[in-house]
Amino acid sequence: MSFSQIPIVEVRTYQAMKTMEPIKVDGLDDESAWANSAWSQEFIDIEGNKKPKPYKNTKVKMLWDNDYFYFFALLEEPHIWAKLTERDAVIFYDNDFEIFIDPDGDTHNYTEFEVNAFNTVWDLLLTKPYRDNGHAINAYDIDGLKSAIKINGTINDPSDTDVSWTVEVAIPWKVLRETTKVKAPPTAGDSWRVNFSRVQWETEIVNGEYVKKKNPKTGNNLPENNWVWSPQRAIAMHEPEFWGNVIFIDQAKNASTQTPTDLRAEEVRQTLYHIHRKQREFVRATKTYTSQKEHLLPIDQFSFGSPISWTLEADRHSYRVVMNDPMDSNLIWYIDQTGRLLKKKK
Repeated sequence: MSFSQIPIVEVRTYQAMKTMEPIKVDGLDDESAWANSAWSQEFIDIEGNKKPKPYKNTKVKMLWDNDYFYFFALLEEPHIWAKLTERDAVIFYDNDFEIFIDPDGDTHNYTEFEVNAFNTVWDLLLTKPYRDNGHAINAYDIDGLKSAIKINGTINDPSDTDVSWTVEVAIPWKVLRETTKVKAPPTAGDSWRVNFSRVQWETEIVNGEYVKKKNPKTGNNLPENNWVWSPQRAIAMHEPEFWGNVIFIDQAKNASTQTPTDLRAEEVRQTLYHIHRKQREFVRATKTYTSQKEHLLPIDQFSFGSPISWTLEADRHSYRVVMNDPMDSNLIWYIDQTGRLLKKKK
């Protein structure tokens, strides 16, 4: 059996440097710490390379210190507009920039942050992905949040051509700490699951205002573009198993101690979530989970040659998979009907 039967999404990685320099959140990256930080890769379509490259560039940087996780984004845009001004409105009805953070990588209890060009914020906590009947807690506010927008041009003025808008955000560790058991702030060498999205609507100018383009046959708005840092394989941001890896680096520490131990396990993670999605499909169709491995996984080894060693238990209401780690004989992975991924020492 060939591993090509399960497409593995290439997850992007970014090294976020620790800074001792105070960062003023003003929408500008004029501190030396930002100047010395590498840009991420340009954003691509949420579905990956099978879709056309975005026609406007987007990229991000990240930093961290003992108090905050910092983000800076550059969104090229010749026509900057925004309408929403109420906090916790559905910000992606405007063009927006979004941050998703899952500290422990179990796909549960993750933070979502959205902002438009007015610096109108929507921050929420997801108990788990919507596919797993998760709830969005809109009353969740990031205490101590700092955000700023810088407009390189004008806003809501179709008479000129703009250049870009930039987003700067600082999220306190004290808030992220409440969503996870891992250390926040992290230890140098730790890696978290993070992704970014840019929602971009097609617009035209009507009576001197930006208006979303409509499908002439249906009268509905044309679908938005979804451009992301790390591809999701489908129009589905709420599949955290495909988010990118952010590795926290402290230049004052020995670099040899900062290599994360779990990046080689990406195939294990994605294989387990392939099983989970198949179980979700099976239970929707039959009202029960399957205990037959062949219904879930058509392969018996990873692409790097190691056998896939796993056990499966299932009944009408639940299932549980235990998979041996192919690189560490003392490590095992778990996933069940909740969709939560765990790994433990034997």
